Amino acid sequence: MPSPRAPRTTPTFLDLLSLAGFLLIATACSMQVPKSTLPPDQAIPIPSGEFTVPASMNDTWNTVGQVLVRTDGVTYESRAQMLGIYAVRYRGERFLIRTQALVMDVATDGLRTRVLALELDGKPKQSAAANALLEVLKKRAPEEIGKYTLPIDWKGKPKSVRKKR
Repeated sequence: MPSPRAPRTTPTFLDLLSLAGFLLIATACSMQVPKSTLPPDQAIPIPSGEFTVPASMNDTWNTVGQVLVRTDGVTYESRAQMLGIYAVRYRGERFLIRTQALVMDVATDGLRTRVLALELDGKPKQSAAANALLEVLKKRAPEEIGKYTLPIDWKGKPKSVRKKR
C-alpha cells in the first residue's frame, strides 16, 4: 500500500499569484476617489490673455509669426509649425506662443484658432509680459490675417496623376 503524502508546507507559484490578486482587489475596493478642490460652481481658470481668431490654424500661425517678427521688443527664437508654436523672448521672459485649431463652430460656420501663451514646459503662462504680448497679437492678428491667408483653388477638376506609357 502506498504511503500517504505529507501535507505541503511551502506555497506554490499559483498560491502566491492568487494571494497577490486578492490583495489587489481588496486594495482597489477600499480606495476612495479624491474630491475636486474647486467649488462646484467655479470653472477651471482660463489664462486672461488667451483669444480666438476666426481663421484656420495655418493662416493664424503664419499671421502670428509675421506680427511677432515685426513687434518691437520681441525676440523670435524658434518655431515648430506642426505643433503650432513660436518660442519668443519678450520683456526679459522666455515663453511659447501657441496656435491651436478648435472644432468647427456650426453656428458661425467657420474655422477658429485659439492663441495662448505657455511656459517652456507647456503649462499656461500667466505673466504681465505674456499677457501684454497676447494683447498685441489680439489687436493685430485679426487686422492682418487677410495678408497671410493661403488661397485655396477649388475650381475645376483635379488633374490626373497617371503616368503615360
